[in-house]
Amino acid sequence: MYADVILPLPLHDLFTYAVPAEMQDKIGTGLRVVVPFGRKKYYTAIIKAIHNNAPEHIEVKEIHSLIDSHAVVNEQQLTLWEWISFYYLSPLGDVYKAALPSSMKPEDLLTRFTPKTETFIQINPGQDAATVAKLLGRAKKQQLLLDEINYYLSEKNGERVSKKTVSDFPGYSPSVLNGLLQKEILHTLSIETGRITSGIIATREPYPLNEHQQKALIDLNDCFKEKQTALLHGVTSSGKTEIYIHLILQFLKAGEQILYLLPEIALTTQLTQRLQAVFGDKIGIYHSRINENERTEIWQKMLSEDPYRIILGVRSSLFLPFRNLGLVIVDEEHETSYKQQEPAPRYHARDAAIMLAHFSKAKTVLGSATPSLESYYNAQCGKYGLVTLTERFNGVMMPHIQLENTRDLRRRKKMKSLLVPALIEEINSALENEEQVILFRNRRGFAPMIECSECAWTPRCSRCDVSLTYHKKGNELVCHYCNSHYRLPAACPSCHEKHLKPLGLGTEQLEEEVSHLFPGAVVARMDMDSTRGKDAYETIINDFQEKRVQILVGTQMLSKGLDFDNVRVVGIISADSLLNYPDFRSHERGFQLMTQAAGRSGRNNKQGIVIIQSADPTQPVYSYVTSNDYEAFFRMQLSERKQFNYPPFCRLIRIVIKHKEERKAEAASSLLAENLRESLHERLLGPNKPIVSRIQLYHIREILLKLEIGLSPQKVRDIIRKAESTLRSNADFKYVTLFYDADPL
Repeated sequence: MYADVILPLPLHDLFTYAVPAEMQDKIGTGLRVVVPFGRKKYYTAIIKAIHNNAPEHIEVKEIHSLIDSHAVVNEQQLTLWEWISFYYLSPLGDVYKAALPSSMKPEDLLTRFTPKTETFIQINPGQDAATVAKLLGRAKKQQLLLDEINYYLSEKNGERVSKKTVSDFPGYSPSVLNGLLQKEILHTLSIETGRITSGIIATREPYPLNEHQQKALIDLNDCFKEKQTALLHGVTSSGKTEIYIHLILQFLKAGEQILYLLPEIALTTQLTQRLQAVFGDKIGIYHSRINENERTEIWQKMLSEDPYRIILGVRSSLFLPFRNLGLVIVDEEHETSYKQQEPAPRYHARDAAIMLAHFSKAKTVLGSATPSLESYYNAQCGKYGLVTLTERFNGVMMPHIQLENTRDLRRRKKMKSLLVPALIEEINSALENEEQVILFRNRRGFAPMIECSECAWTPRCSRCDVSLTYHKKGNELVCHYCNSHYRLPAACPSCHEKHLKPLGLGTEQLEEEVSHLFPGAVVARMDMDSTRGKDAYETIINDFQEKRVQILVGTQMLSKGLDFDNVRVVGIISADSLLNYPDFRSHERGFQLMTQAAGRSGRNNKQGIVIIQSADPTQPVYSYVTSNDYEAFFRMQLSERKQFNYPPFCRLIRIVIKHKEERKAEAASSLLAENLRESLHERLLGPNKPIVSRIQLYHIREILLKLEIGLSPQKVRDIIRKAESTLRSNADFKYVTLFYDADPL
């Protein structure tokens, strides 16, 4: 008997091992085994298949040991892994590494998952009252503690009490308890308690849907009669979440599980509270801020006879072992956070979730106020169903969006701050009425760069080809690519001038300016720097929700579906920076970010005001944002995409070549492009030097493949693997780093 296994290594192939005789009646697909690999290495592998076909011309090693008695990965998951590996040109081993929590695939076999236990105290049933009295003698403190334990157990009608509880009893001390244990009057025992929260009770029924929401729910169910996937295009604050809740109830009543995907951890706090209020402990939360042992416990619960009925999580949660998946909800489906960038596999969770639903014969809802062009195009073409919500909940008006020309205001000397006068006036008005304000600037730090006022010297990262961002809080310079930190020089190292001036605007500087302009207001900042701690997101969001903070400054985190009912004013600062990026998606992203940020305002029976600060307000995208006209924006963008052959009219694959020697990176990319061009011809662009051409000491070159939609993915994969194999056969390029990014964002 032989087993084909997946190793947690960047390898495309399965590896075959002999199954020892004593394991043959215990082994099966989806179980973990320990296998030797190489000379001295052992890895935790997953069994993909069992068969009797002996490999030819190779020495077959035996499986070292079996970890599981039951499968930890099901057939449905393995099918999804294979699809991700195939479509995103990623080694199957990398998919395995991404899917399982680290403690379930230890390389060091001594670091396996260990259950959380708690010590309990119980009375020794083998000691009668006379024996206990004799053992205690005159030990009054021991008698007192024993009496307290007996009283507690009788009150609770229990057999044991936790050691932690006993430590709060009158007369407790470690020495007194140890005395009772040594005399064997008491015994201790360890019980597995688990790390995940349980016992959460639902506190409300779902709110009734209004007529627009009810129609949307009916339309979704009608879509599902013919199609597996439906796009719910609802304007901001139209009540999409409550529609999801009613939809979830339908699938729960049918005995099915639900996966509810979110793009960011920041959103889980608010949504968890809303869903737990309705569904209680039927919900499991799964994201990267929970530790590996907690992730493992959730995985094991999903394998149990009493799994979570609903999983709420970010992209990694689609890898969990569902037993009976019926519905997948992808909220804010347009968000780029759904795309995994580093490390491999570089999958898009929205598209992978659609495939997971397909393999599970489940339904998928994609929801957004600003759908991605690809999803909306698929809906227009009939591949997906389309349901539209054009009214905000409770008849709340869409916010008034006002463009302010900062270039003109500065020319007329009307702008004496980072904020335009109209925005300052609106903020003052909101604060007077005890309303809240959100200010959006999609650049963290104090300033994107600093410059010598004399010679224009600019500090750059020694490891990356980028200028350093100034962070005033630590008075340091930081590379936002490799996270290297540098001390701010006292003087210019080039001309020794001591005046180094910050250029540009980041959230840190905006926070400082706003605190100065509105000294009576509490100002908070929400960006990657201020949310590094485990509970930092929750603290900031709760403080703002409870109105302990009046003005919230932040990056794109603030545009991702957060719901605050007291926000009237939203300011979008330096909006042009969202559009002026050399990428065919820049206007789509800019439109989405501005529309989503604007949607945070005016959610409580009062029209909000959104002020967009732009030095070039004539750009066409602003007219679509101010009129909230997604349809017109979509038609304009689709026309441009078709003209220049970009998605959804083609498929893109980005090939990245990296090496610490620039000469080798250049030569390897040229040779690879030459090999690919023989088969792909004009479909290949490059190799090119990207805008940032050196990161963490690696020089980078890129090749872009623009492939027609009908071209066989298998044929493309074969061409690419053959070209890479030819490249690797050259000794000079054996250790060049090479990776693929299918459908890059």
